[in-house]
Amino acid sequence: VSGCVILLLASSIHGASDSLEGLNQSYKSVQPLELTPKLSLQLKLHAFLLWSSVGFLMPIGVLLIRFSSNVKSAKAVRVLFYCHVAAQVAGVALATAAAALSITNFQNAFNNTHQRIGVALYGLVWLQPLIGFLRPDRGVKARSVWYLAHWLLGVVVCVVGVANVYIGLHTYRERTGRSVGLWTALLTAEVSAVALVYLLQDRWNHVIRQEEAAAGDERRSETETSEEPSYPANDHKEVAVMP
Repeated sequence: VSGCVILLLASSIHGASDSLEGLNQSYKSVQPLELTPKLSLQLKLHAFLLWSSVGFLMPIGVLLIRFSSNVKSAKAVRVLFYCHVAAQVAGVALATAAAALSITNFQNAFNNTHQRIGVALYGLVWLQPLIGFLRPDRGVKARSVWYLAHWLLGVVVCVVGVANVYIGLHTYRERTGRSVGLWTALLTAEVSAVALVYLLQDRWNHVIRQEEAAAGDERRSETETSEEPSYPANDHKEVAVMP
């Protein structure tokens, strides 16, 4: 699992860097964007909604459902599951609001990488909860296929979404000439923290399994020791030798 995430992150970063190079070439021929106070506010709101959705809430939802695999209490598992669902639903709602804001207020010629990825991303964002609600019952053969599809699509949405936020920040800087260094650094710090927790979860699961196995071996050893028959120290009769 960790290897798949690393590969996805690496490919996403590589694709984003290629896209940024392409943007450097394409935006040389694009007229700078004239920002009005209203347009500036709308762009910032659009960026915040997308970051909150695919850059924060959806990754947090992934972490929550992974935490539930280590919880033994049925009540705690239900709480984590409903928190996962709430985070994903809120993420979809915010992404939808960002799309509506873009469609109604921005010039969408779909002639740049950010807009094209955004259109595909909105479709995946809506497809993911649909697959989630179509979850088969446990024990059904299709359950493993559903789990793989749901997990893989969720990771793809998060990785591609974060990459598109980076591309959007670069687009904003190219069109307006304004610095986005602070926002890029904050996004990088947040994404790095989420990715670190995601990768450490596998190691933590391994540690827990090792401790449980060691505790089980110790209990079995104590049980076997207690079941061994005990013999008196001296089971022979002493014979008195008469002089």
